Amino acid sequence: MLDKKKIAVLGGTGNLGYALAWRWARAGHDVSIGSRVEDRARNAAAELNKRLGGELIKGADNPGATKNAEVVVLTVPFAAHGATLESIKPSLSGQVLIDATVPLMPPKVTVVQLPPEGSAAIITRNTVGDRARVAAAFHNVAADLLEQDVKIDCDVLVTSDDVETRKEVMQLVEDSGCRAINAGKLANAAAAEALTSLLIHINKTYKTGHSGIRITGIG
Repeated sequence: MLDKKKIAVLGGTGNLGYALAWRWARAGHDVSIGSRVEDRARNAAAELNKRLGGELIKGADNPGATKNAEVVVLTVPFAAHGATLESIKPSLSGQVLIDATVPLMPPKVTVVQLPPEGSAAIITRNTVGDRARVAAAFHNVAADLLEQDVKIDCDVLVTSDDVETRKEVMQLVEDSGCRAINAGKLANAAAAEALTSLLIHINKTYKTGHSGIRITGIG
């Protein structure tokens, strides 16, 4: 039975956030799209509701979506990462905060360039402190696949310093149609974030947009 959650997808007007919002709403969760500009969030929600055939997704500005959520999912570009965190920090009060941000630094997006802190996820933990239970996930799954009504042949690595938070996020990964892999402590998010640049390189080399990862030997 679905454990229905109130989920705010920040950056939900972008490809990854848009796709995750659709998948979670279709699975039965109560989803809001957040954006820096509220009208953009409302427009994206209206588009998805038309596709879903009902008023299932709401739109709000990032702080408003955060305040009313149990789970907050950060899908913004790295350039907007710090400012978004600062804008929502006052609205955090113990929510699960899933960071899907990858520290890509154009134009060299095929080269791993992790920040001095170690990863975007560690920056998030350092910024919000105990105002949220931070996890990291969804770095290595193609957004355009998530947006389609297809089976996803890709594992999602889930990291968090809190074991129970990790379990909650893994269930949400499964609800999105992907297989969740317990990848340990939040510091390990650096490996998942780094893999994105490798996958971008692989996509370009092999002329595909859908390369992903599979963890073998665990059944």
